[in-house]
Amino acid sequence: MVSVGVLLLAYAFAVAPVTTSRLRDEPASHRPAPAEQQDSVVTAEANGLAPADPILSAPPGQQLFPPVGKAFIGAFTQQGPYDFTALDTFTAAAKHQPQVMLFSAGWAADQFDRTPFDRIKDRGMLPMLGWEPWDYRLDVAARKKRLSAREIDKLRSNQPAYRLSRIARGDFDSYLRSWAEGIKSLGYPVAIRFAHEMNGFWYPWCESVNGNRKGDYVKAWRHVHDLFQAAGATNVSWVWSPNARWSRSTPKLSALYPGDDYVDWVGATGYYGTGAFSRYRSFDSIFNPTIKEIRTFSSKPMVITETGASDGHKRKAEWIKEAFRVLPGHKDIIGLIWFEVNKELDWRIVSSSAAAKAFAQSVAGPRYQFTWSPEMVPRTALGG
Repeated sequence: MVSVGVLLLAYAFAVAPVTTSRLRDEPASHRPAPAEQQDSVVTAEANGLAPADPILSAPPGQQLFPPVGKAFIGAFTQQGPYDFTALDTFTAAAKHQPQVMLFSAGWAADQFDRTPFDRIKDRGMLPMLGWEPWDYRLDVAARKKRLSAREIDKLRSNQPAYRLSRIARGDFDSYLRSWAEGIKSLGYPVAIRFAHEMNGFWYPWCESVNGNRKGDYVKAWRHVHDLFQAAGATNVSWVWSPNARWSRSTPKLSALYPGDDYVDWVGATGYYGTGAFSRYRSFDSIFNPTIKEIRTFSSKPMVITETGASDGHKRKAEWIKEAFRVLPGHKDIIGLIWFEVNKELDWRIVSSSAAAKAFAQSVAGPRYQFTWSPEMVPRTALGG
């Protein structure tokens, strides 16, 4: 189960794990929205979007994750929990121990294996699984043929075997149950980011492709969630994570939202440096329209589930500093996961000493200084 490389920002990850020694060369995902969709993005106000501070209660003797007034820093690397070399390099450059690690698994190739989860947990990080209902190997094959981005999108998104209606009607229930029982057996919290970037067109679980229909995404999500609940896998924090709005023509997010009873954290993915965000756009310019839209239908804690910056205009360090300068104003954002991968574009903080320094200085503040432990209770609500 794991993920890999980056496509650019509009894609999302595809990866597969089998053994901890296996190296990953599959695409992991994400690139900003395709260039042909470079609509103007209206910059929302930097302030006033966040709901009230998180609820300050947890069961007696247990601490919330993240603690009150804190926000976690997470990382995604190409090899994920199968080779921690890139994570160690990131940690050294950031001078900060990440509290979350994101990795991916695809339904066609990956069976449940507790090893990646345990390896992440033993490193002092909450495991976040990017769980992807598709066959990522079709994407790998298309890239090896050096097809155009448009051709790759068309091939990777057309996978009738993984149509949303099939998930909702129970065709994958045996597979889902094996994962639910496995994750329950871990005995510590995990987060699952299921079928992310559903508001795009580049995955077979997006409603605009693959023979899917309006409403199918919510039905599929609820079916998967309910099966986990029935199996007693209550140690899961469910993360709903669309792509940051890059065009006014993208689907309304409210129609894709399963509901607060089915979601623990809302998220968003966005990058500076390609597609609709090729020219310089601040963190708020990229994310605020999406945050503002989500806040019309949910007040769940928010996570920036993937972000990164390229240095095409030599403004990467500037972007990093600016992003962390405004983050404390978003009191509902409880964490940020950095895409530490060099593929097609170099999103890594280690790409330059200036970027590494900017990141290290930014996360040195007390807001990000705390340690995750399996005994902590993931925050699931915001309140007064």
